[in-house]
Amino acid sequence: MNPLDPAAAFRLDDRVAIVTGASSGLGRRFARVLDAVGATVVLAARRTDRLDSLAGDLRDAHPVGCDLALAEAPAALVDGVLARHGRIDVLVNNAGVDHIEPAVEQPVASFQHELAVNLVAPFDLARRTAQAIVDGGGRGSIVNIVSIWGLVGVGQVPDAGYAASKGGLVSLTRELAAQWARRGVRVNALAPGWFRTEMTEGRMFGDERSEAWMVRRTPMGRGGKEHELDGALLFLASEASSFVTGAVLAVDGGWTAV
Repeated sequence: MNPLDPAAAFRLDDRVAIVTGASSGLGRRFARVLDAVGATVVLAARRTDRLDSLAGDLRDAHPVGCDLALAEAPAALVDGVLARHGRIDVLVNNAGVDHIEPAVEQPVASFQHELAVNLVAPFDLARRTAQAIVDGGGRGSIVNIVSIWGLVGVGQVPDAGYAASKGGLVSLTRELAAQWARRGVRVNALAPGWFRTEMTEGRMFGDERSEAWMVRRTPMGRGGKEHELDGALLFLASEASSFVTGAVLAVDGGWTAV
Protein backbone atom coordinates (compact mmCIF):
# COMPACT_ATOMS: atom_id res chain seq x y z
CA MET A 1 0.00 0.00 0.00
CA ASN A 2 1.45 3.35 -1.01
CA PRO A 3 1.73 5.94 1.74
CA LEU A 4 -0.60 8.93 1.48
CA ASP A 5 1.15 11.91 -0.15
CA PRO A 6 -1.31 14.80 -0.60
CA ALA A 7 1.50 17.13 -1.68
CA ALA A 8 2.18 15.02 -4.79
CA ALA A 9 -0.90 16.43 -6.53
CA PHE A 10 0.68 19.88 -6.48
CA ARG A 11 3.71 18.73 -8.50
CA LEU A 12 4.05 19.67 -12.18
CA ASP A 13 6.88 17.38 -13.23
CA ASP A 14 7.13 16.88 -17.00
CA ARG A 15 4.47 19.55 -17.59
CA VAL A 16 4.89 22.61 -19.80
CA ALA A 17 3.56 25.89 -18.44
CA ILE A 18 3.29 29.30 -20.09
CA VAL A 19 3.40 32.41 -17.90
CA THR A 20 2.67 35.72 -19.60
CA GLY A 21 3.92 38.93 -18.09
CA ALA A 22 6.77 36.95 -16.57
CA SER A 23 9.39 39.71 -16.65
CA SER A 24 8.32 41.38 -13.40
CA GLY A 25 5.91 41.48 -10.49
CA LEU A 26 3.52 38.63 -9.87
CA GLY A 27 4.37 36.94 -13.16
CA ARG A 28 8.01 36.65 -12.22
CA ARG A 29 7.02 35.05 -8.92
CA PHE A 30 4.55 32.70 -10.61
CA ALA A 31 7.29 31.50 -12.96
CA ARG A 32 9.60 30.76 -10.03
CA VAL A 33 6.88 28.86 -8.21
CA LEU A 34 5.96 26.68 -11.19
CA ASP A 35 9.64 25.96 -11.85
CA ALA A 36 10.08 24.93 -8.21
CA VAL A 37 7.45 22.19 -8.54
CA GLY A 38 8.97 20.67 -11.66
CA ALA A 39 7.36 22.43 -14.62
CA THR A 40 9.16 23.51 -17.76
CA VAL A 41 8.24 27.19 -17.81
CA VAL A 42 7.88 29.32 -20.92
CA LEU A 43 8.51 32.93 -19.89
CA ALA A 44 6.60 35.35 -22.11
CA ALA A 45 6.87 39.16 -21.97
CA ARG A 46 8.10 42.17 -23.91
CA ARG A 47 11.28 42.81 -21.88
CA THR A 48 13.46 39.95 -23.05
CA ASP A 49 16.52 41.09 -21.11
CA ARG A 50 14.61 40.50 -17.89
CA LEU A 51 13.36 37.16 -19.13
CA ASP A 52 16.89 36.05 -19.96
CA SER A 53 18.02 36.98 -16.45
CA LEU A 54 15.12 35.11 -14.86
CA ALA A 55 15.63 32.04 -17.03
CA GLY A 56 19.22 31.87 -15.83
CA ASP A 57 17.97 31.49 -12.26
CA LEU A 58 15.51 28.72 -13.02
CA ARG A 59 15.91 24.99 -13.52
CA ASP A 60 14.20 24.65 -16.90
CA ALA A 61 12.81 27.86 -18.36
CA HIS A 62 12.66 29.32 -21.86
CA PRO A 63 12.25 33.06 -22.54
CA VAL A 64 10.05 34.22 -25.43
CA GLY A 65 9.63 37.84 -26.44
CA CYS A 66 5.93 38.58 -26.73
CA ASP A 67 3.90 41.79 -26.96
CA LEU A 68 0.26 40.88 -26.37
CA ALA A 69 -0.91 44.25 -27.66
CA LEU A 70 -0.23 42.80 -31.12
CA ALA A 71 -3.07 40.74 -32.56
CA GLU A 72 -0.73 38.07 -33.93
CA ALA A 73 1.17 37.55 -30.64
CA PRO A 74 -1.00 34.80 -29.05
CA ALA A 75 -0.82 32.58 -32.13
CA ALA A 76 2.93 33.05 -32.43
CA LEU A 77 3.45 32.23 -28.75
CA VAL A 78 1.34 29.07 -28.72
CA ASP A 79 2.67 27.83 -32.06
CA GLY A 80 6.24 28.40 -30.89
CA VAL A 81 5.73 26.51 -27.64
CA LEU A 82 4.14 23.57 -29.46
CA ALA A 83 6.96 23.51 -32.00
CA ARG A 84 9.59 23.39 -29.27
CA HIS A 85 7.90 21.33 -26.55
CA GLY A 86 5.11 19.49 -28.33
CA ARG A 87 2.55 20.21 -25.61
CA ILE A 88 1.06 22.78 -23.25
CA ASP A 89 -0.33 21.73 -19.88
CA VAL A 90 -0.73 25.01 -18.01
CA LEU A 91 -1.40 28.57 -19.11
CA VAL A 92 -1.15 31.44 -16.63
CA ASN A 93 -2.74 34.49 -18.25
CA ASN A 94 -0.99 37.10 -16.13
CA ALA A 95 0.12 39.91 -18.47
CA GLY A 96 -1.79 43.14 -18.01
CA VAL A 97 -1.70 46.90 -18.40
CA ASP A 98 -3.44 49.71 -16.56
CA HIS A 99 -4.30 53.38 -17.07
CA ILE A 100 -5.05 55.37 -13.94
CA GLU A 101 -7.32 58.25 -14.92
CA PRO A 102 -10.91 59.30 -14.16
CA ALA A 103 -13.31 57.69 -16.63
CA VAL A 104 -14.58 61.00 -18.00
CA GLU A 105 -11.02 61.91 -18.97
CA GLN A 106 -9.76 58.56 -20.25
CA PRO A 107 -9.36 58.43 -24.05
CA VAL A 108 -11.27 55.62 -25.75
CA ALA A 109 -8.01 54.45 -27.34
CA SER A 110 -6.40 53.73 -23.96
CA PHE A 111 -9.58 51.97 -22.79
CA GLN A 112 -9.47 49.78 -25.89
CA HIS A 113 -5.77 49.07 -25.32
CA GLU A 114 -6.49 47.79 -21.81
CA LEU A 115 -9.20 45.50 -23.15
CA ALA A 116 -6.92 44.26 -25.93
CA VAL A 117 -4.13 43.21 -23.59
CA ASN A 118 -6.14 42.23 -20.51
CA LEU A 119 -9.11 40.47 -22.11
CA VAL A 120 -8.81 39.82 -25.85
CA ALA A 121 -5.27 38.40 -25.69
CA PRO A 122 -6.07 36.07 -22.76
CA PHE A 123 -9.10 34.79 -24.69
CA ASP A 124 -7.02 34.08 -27.78
CA LEU A 125 -4.30 32.39 -25.72
CA ALA A 126 -6.87 30.34 -23.82
CA ARG A 127 -8.67 29.07 -26.92
CA ARG A 128 -5.44 28.14 -28.66
CA THR A 129 -4.08 26.44 -25.54
CA ALA A 130 -7.33 24.56 -25.00
CA GLN A 131 -7.26 23.29 -28.58
CA ALA A 132 -3.69 22.09 -28.12
CA ILE A 133 -4.64 20.24 -24.93
CA VAL A 134 -7.64 18.60 -26.57
CA ASP A 135 -5.67 17.67 -29.68
CA GLY A 136 -3.01 16.09 -27.48
CA GLY A 137 -5.58 14.00 -25.63
CA GLY A 138 -4.45 15.24 -22.25
CA ARG A 139 -5.69 17.35 -19.39
CA GLY A 140 -4.74 20.92 -18.70
CA SER A 141 -5.34 23.99 -16.60
CA ILE A 142 -5.78 27.64 -17.50
CA VAL A 143 -5.38 30.19 -14.71
CA ASN A 144 -6.56 33.69 -15.49
CA ILE A 145 -5.11 36.36 -13.23
CA VAL A 146 -7.94 38.75 -12.57
CA SER A 147 -8.17 41.27 -9.73
CA ILE A 148 -10.37 42.66 -7.00
CA TRP A 149 -11.18 45.25 -9.71
CA GLY A 150 -13.01 42.48 -11.52
CA LEU A 151 -15.15 41.71 -8.48
CA VAL A 152 -15.94 45.08 -6.87
CA GLY A 153 -15.64 48.74 -7.71
CA VAL A 154 -12.61 50.57 -6.32
CA GLY A 155 -13.19 54.19 -7.33
CA GLN A 156 -10.42 55.65 -5.19
CA VAL A 157 -7.94 54.44 -7.81
CA PRO A 158 -9.82 55.19 -11.05
CA ASP A 159 -9.24 52.78 -13.92
CA ALA A 160 -12.40 51.95 -15.85
CA GLY A 161 -10.54 50.00 -18.51
CA TYR A 162 -8.81 47.78 -15.98
CA ALA A 163 -12.09 47.15 -14.13
CA ALA A 164 -13.93 46.35 -17.36
CA SER A 165 -11.22 44.03 -18.64
CA LYS A 166 -10.81 42.14 -15.37
CA GLY A 167 -14.57 41.87 -14.87
CA GLY A 168 -14.81 40.54 -18.39
CA LEU A 169 -12.06 38.04 -17.67
CA VAL A 170 -13.97 36.78 -14.64
CA SER A 171 -17.05 36.12 -16.78
CA LEU A 172 -14.93 34.66 -19.56
CA THR A 173 -13.36 32.26 -17.06
CA ARG A 174 -16.77 30.89 -16.13
CA GLU A 175 -17.96 30.59 -19.73
CA LEU A 176 -14.83 28.81 -20.95
CA ALA A 177 -14.93 26.51 -17.92
CA ALA A 178 -18.48 25.53 -18.82
CA GLN A 179 -17.64 24.97 -22.48
CA TRP A 180 -14.52 22.90 -21.89
CA ALA A 181 -15.34 21.03 -18.65
CA ARG A 182 -15.86 17.71 -20.45
CA ARG A 183 -12.89 18.16 -22.75
CA GLY A 184 -10.18 17.94 -20.10
CA VAL A 185 -9.52 21.68 -19.81
CA ARG A 186 -10.15 23.43 -16.51
CA VAL A 187 -10.36 27.23 -16.38
CA ASN A 188 -10.16 29.15 -13.11
CA ALA A 189 -9.31 32.66 -11.99
CA LEU A 190 -7.02 33.99 -9.29
CA ALA A 191 -7.96 37.44 -7.98
CA PRO A 192 -5.15 39.12 -6.02
CA GLY A 193 -5.82 42.03 -3.72
CA TRP A 194 -3.17 44.65 -3.01
CA PHE A 195 0.34 43.31 -3.56
CA ARG A 196 3.52 45.32 -3.97
CA THR A 197 4.55 45.20 -7.64
CA GLU A 198 5.93 47.61 -10.22
CA MET A 199 2.31 48.47 -11.07
CA THR A 200 1.35 49.36 -7.49
CA GLU A 201 4.66 50.86 -6.31
CA GLY A 202 4.30 54.58 -5.76
CA ARG A 203 0.56 54.46 -6.33
CA MET A 204 -0.50 52.30 -3.41
CA PHE A 205 2.69 51.12 -1.76
CA GLY A 206 5.22 53.81 -0.96
CA ASP A 207 2.59 56.54 -0.97
CA GLU A 208 1.72 57.22 2.67
CA ARG A 209 -1.84 58.39 2.10
CA SER A 210 -2.77 55.63 -0.33
CA GLU A 211 -1.20 52.91 1.76
CA ALA A 212 -3.03 54.11 4.87
CA TRP A 213 -6.31 53.97 2.91
CA MET A 214 -5.58 50.42 1.76
CA VAL A 215 -4.72 49.28 5.30
CA ARG A 216 -7.95 50.79 6.68
CA ARG A 217 -10.10 49.18 3.99
CA THR A 218 -8.54 45.70 4.15
CA PRO A 219 -10.03 43.55 6.95
CA MET A 220 -6.64 41.96 7.64
CA GLY A 221 -5.12 45.44 7.90
CA ARG A 222 -2.26 45.04 5.40
CA GLY A 223 -1.32 44.30 1.85
CA GLY A 224 -0.36 40.86 0.62
CA LYS A 225 3.14 39.42 0.83
CA GLU A 226 4.78 37.98 -2.27
CA HIS A 227 4.60 34.35 -1.17
CA GLU A 228 0.93 34.53 -0.24
CA LEU A 229 -0.21 33.78 -3.79
CA ASP A 230 2.00 30.70 -4.18
CA GLY A 231 -0.42 28.17 -2.74
CA ALA A 232 -3.43 29.51 -4.62
CA LEU A 233 -1.56 29.46 -7.93
CA LEU A 234 -0.29 25.91 -7.42
CA PHE A 235 -3.71 24.69 -6.37
CA LEU A 236 -5.37 26.02 -9.53
CA ALA A 237 -2.54 25.08 -11.90
CA SER A 238 -2.09 21.51 -10.70
CA GLU A 239 -4.14 18.34 -10.33
CA ALA A 240 -4.74 19.32 -6.71
CA SER A 241 -7.77 21.19 -8.10
CA SER A 242 -8.83 18.42 -10.49
CA PHE A 243 -12.53 18.85 -9.61
CA VAL A 244 -12.47 22.66 -9.70
CA THR A 245 -13.36 24.70 -12.75
CA GLY A 246 -15.02 28.08 -13.21
CA ALA A 247 -13.91 29.20 -9.76
CA VAL A 248 -12.66 32.65 -8.82
CA LEU A 249 -10.27 32.53 -5.88
CA ALA A 250 -9.72 35.88 -4.18
CA VAL A 251 -6.49 36.30 -2.23
CA ASP A 252 -7.14 39.76 -0.88
CA GLY A 253 -7.02 39.87 2.90
CA GLY A 254 -10.82 40.01 3.00
CA TRP A 255 -11.23 43.04 0.68
CA THR A 256 -14.10 41.50 -1.30
CA ALA A 257 -15.76 40.00 1.80
CA VAL A 258 -17.00 43.33 3.14
